[in-house]
Amino acid sequence: MSLVQPGLGVPLGAAALLVRSVLRTVSRHEWRGLENLPDGGCVIAANHVSWLDPVTLADVLVAAGPVPRILAKESLFGVPVLGGVLRTMRGVPVSRGTGDAAVALQHAVDAVRGGDRVVIFPDGTLTKDPDGWPMVGKTGAARLALTTGAPLVPLAQWGPQQLLPRQGRPRLFPRPTMRALVGEPLDLSAYQGRPLTQAVLREVTELVVDAVAELLSQLRGEPVPPRWDPRTGTRRPAVGGGPVPPAARPEVEGPA
Repeated sequence: MSLVQPGLGVPLGAAALLVRSVLRTVSRHEWRGLENLPDGGCVIAANHVSWLDPVTLADVLVAAGPVPRILAKESLFGVPVLGGVLRTMRGVPVSRGTGDAAVALQHAVDAVRGGDRVVIFPDGTLTKDPDGWPMVGKTGAARLALTTGAPLVPLAQWGPQQLLPRQGRPRLFPRPTMRALVGEPLDLSAYQGRPLTQAVLREVTELVVDAVAELLSQLRGEPVPPRWDPRTGTRRPAVGGGPVPPAARPEVEGPA
């Protein structure tokens, strides 16, 4: 694939060229399942393993077609390079714990209905799972998909944590491979038209996190462990692990 992609326009084209040039220098890439991305508006739920995720996911998704929009923690828009990429991609800033979160959700709803691909990290922050698996999810992706009726697409990635880990030094030699696997849109027909109760949102959230974890299992060649619950710092079964209090599961999430 050429580093220069036609049709992006000057600002986004320049940002894409910069990102791709750096990433191709320090890493390899292996992407599968891009044909599962719908042509129109959709919600993409991805696991969150590195501060670099918005950049590596932008690389994947820009190559796959329409420019995505990523819900991101507001403070990330002030980070050099990353903030510029997010602004160029029309990223949606999220201020957690304030009324602005509802505004961000409405912006995301409008974007999906306008035909955009919107990326949400159900983890809500970098995963705290000691082994890097998805945690008990938050409900923003489920709410956005059910509100808009748009496809909900799971995506797993593995590799960005080697370039920019939460802790420790990056691993640059040998060059790490940025792997991404896009799954088929989830079948949510059984939930369409139902009230968006916490029970419904939690159930759909479990479905999408299970789907992302299964894709990640394929990338890693390892079985999915019981789900990590950051509230207790312990694992619980990925399915049927009991209710999670609504207060512990904010409706809107972005990388943090």
